[in-house]
Amino acid sequence: MSHDATSFFLSWLFNPRRVGAVAPSGNALAELITREITPSSGPIIELGAGTGVFTYKLLQKGIRQQDLTIVEYGSEFVQILQLRFPGARVLWMDAARLGTVKLADDGSVGAVVSGLPLLTMSPRKVLSIVSGAFRYVRPNGAFYQFTYGPRAPIPRPILDRLGLKATLVGRTMSNLPPASVYRLVRRAPSRLSAPRSGAIEDQSQLDDFGLRPRLVDTPTVLEPG
Repeated sequence: MSHDATSFFLSWLFNPRRVGAVAPSGNALAELITREITPSSGPIIELGAGTGVFTYKLLQKGIRQQDLTIVEYGSEFVQILQLRFPGARVLWMDAARLGTVKLADDGSVGAVVSGLPLLTMSPRKVLSIVSGAFRYVRPNGAFYQFTYGPRAPIPRPILDRLGLKATLVGRTMSNLPPASVYRLVRRAPSRLSAPRSGAIEDQSQLDDFGLRPRLVDTPTVLEPG
């Protein structure tokens, strides 16, 4: 077992809900999730980079390290990422705090690439991550998310709440386990005029879904040296 695979397995063993996989993503999944990325996509935010499998692929696509902001919550991975990508900005923080920390100018980011295990997270946390990320995404930008599940990992009420749509980019059977990638983008304005079936229309629906707004403390962002 490689060093990266060992690190991933041990991290999963101690905290399976946070890591979400027993091994790093494979090359086929990395190629799929970065398929639509070009040098003009930068700057880019990567969430849950782990050992940097997607990061390496982003660099191969022509993204400069200085155009990468990497958000990683696992302290065991942060130093690995800093050593491997010294030109990138590596932040040790919870992605759920994206909306409360100034990472970049609003609307300046071309793409968000996420390796986070959204299926293991609460709807409230998924809402915080996706809404916080789209704060930075420019109008024609996209959020790319992979999943091991059979459908998009972002619940429909959250998509409706944020005015987003999820489209399947593709699936790969070569990854272990097999995985799919979805692209999230803002809906066209004309489609916002009439709420779709299942849209969250009042606070009681938010309460039922476990998404009642609450106050959060101002976070501390750590940038390990």
